[in-house]
Amino acid sequence: MARVLPKRTVIMIGGGFTSALVARQLAPKGADILVLERGVDRTRAAADEIPSQRDELRWAIRHENAQNIASETYTLRHNSMETALPARQLEAFIPGEGVGGAANHWNGLSWRWAEYDPVLRTRLENRYGRNALPNDLLVQDWGTTYAELEPYHDLWEKLFGIAGKAGNLRGQIQAGGNPFEAPRQNEFPQPPLQVLEAGIIFDAAAKKLGYSPFPAPAANSPNAYKNPDGMQLGQCQYCGHCERFICEANAKASPQVLLYPWLANHKNFELRAQVQVVGIDYDKSSKTVTGVRYIDLVTGEDCLQPADVVVLGAFTMTNTKLLLTSAIGSPYDSQTRRGVVGKNFCHQTQSAVSVFFPDRWINPFMAAGSSNNVVDEWNSDNFDHSGLGFHGGGRIFSNVTNGRPIRSRLLPPGTPRWGSAWKKASADWYAHAFTIGVEASCYGHSENYLSLDPTYRDAFGLPLIRLTFDFRENELKMSEFVTRKAAELARATGAEIVGPATPRTGPYDVRVYQSTHVTGGTPMGADPATSVVSPHLQHWDAGNLFVVGASVYPQNSGYNPTGPIGALALRLGDDLASYIGRPRRL
Repeated sequence: MARVLPKRTVIMIGGGFTSALVARQLAPKGADILVLERGVDRTRAAADEIPSQRDELRWAIRHENAQNIASETYTLRHNSMETALPARQLEAFIPGEGVGGAANHWNGLSWRWAEYDPVLRTRLENRYGRNALPNDLLVQDWGTTYAELEPYHDLWEKLFGIAGKAGNLRGQIQAGGNPFEAPRQNEFPQPPLQVLEAGIIFDAAAKKLGYSPFPAPAANSPNAYKNPDGMQLGQCQYCGHCERFICEANAKASPQVLLYPWLANHKNFELRAQVQVVGIDYDKSSKTVTGVRYIDLVTGEDCLQPADVVVLGAFTMTNTKLLLTSAIGSPYDSQTRRGVVGKNFCHQTQSAVSVFFPDRWINPFMAAGSSNNVVDEWNSDNFDHSGLGFHGGGRIFSNVTNGRPIRSRLLPPGTPRWGSAWKKASADWYAHAFTIGVEASCYGHSENYLSLDPTYRDAFGLPLIRLTFDFRENELKMSEFVTRKAAELARATGAEIVGPATPRTGPYDVRVYQSTHVTGGTPMGADPATSVVSPHLQHWDAGNLFVVGASVYPQNSGYNPTGPIGALALRLGDDLASYIGRPRRL
């Protein structure tokens, strides 16, 4: 029998970005806050320091910062006629685990999405006609606008010391920034990262084609930085150990560095690590949740934690899984297209072209996670899609983030996979090549969704989450088009060798990394028939349950999802401050 604990006001599930940002808004107002995190707290542990953090095998290959796949994995099928099977390695995307969540191993790219993204369906129908979207594309509006979120984007960027160059300052296009950027009220808090040799080559080629290249917005701090809460960032060392690593220099903005230490100074805040949430208690008659059930991973004890308000702020898969296993809301049915929990699951559509320069010193090891230069001409709906047969697009960028020896060996086409010729090519081209990457959108599709697997269970006895997912016709056509544009840019660099363009093709392969940017499953919107949560992230079937994170996106962009997640989480913190003590439909 579970031990019943004293009631708390607000419980947040997940110890990553979203919970910390919501708590940051609530804590100064005196709200009683408890955050539950299944992983450990590595703050000030040996794992934070050199030489531990410079271990590519431990962190980048064996994923020690990531979800323990031996305890909980997921299953995959490409359509509803197949039988799903468990993923045996964690590679297609990397859910975080531990205090700080996936932010511990993120690269630090922090985008504001396009001004039209929150109203994408309206945008596409107005531009191309009401019948422009095929029936199987589940594109929908968020129910909110960029203008409503802009002040929270601004706060997010100041809290995390984002480095970049404004492209649209109060409606005025700025030289050197992204001309397609949504209008911002203020310049970035810090100037851009140093442009690498690859970025210099990329920019020259982009300008030759008439594009407007710009530096990517980065949470890798180019300078020592103090944020509005008095928390400090160190200066980036360009060490090439951002993605999949904790930054030992405290130069990569993360909740572990900037939020949880600040929150720990508030007596009304508690972080409880190494607890596995297994369910949310739900009273269907009153449409309220009453508490959270978890297992203490240290003692093995079953616990029931009552609460007035519950916030689901975990990874995309976990948010959806807990709603399904707790029977909160109606599961999505792909045959009838009824139900909402699990619908609109999306990944991203990545591709690349490699370029080789015997006379240019690229030196990939001297890089940061966000040291990209970018063109946005072919992203999302920044270009006219009339007659193309698809919607969406992607950003094209100089992809140099590291030169680590196990995974970062770019070799010309035709190089043997082993032996003396492979060794020679590795030595010849290590510091003379980079990829021109494409990170592209993925729109909700009627056949792509999350559900509970009927056969396989995790170490805690719960069904595994099941992915029914593949790259559908819209994404395949889009990837072919945008990758062709990347290949044109690659040829414009004057590289001696240009590798083959590799657009995304099917079937979806969980053995290949395709970004950790999985979204959907609990989409937001103004209509309960097509969304799980309201525009203010309140569950339609449980007034005191809120969901925040990438799971609320109805579709995925050609940008990293973190920036809007931060804005939505900060706004939710303000919403909860007014909700507590006066529960109501927001």
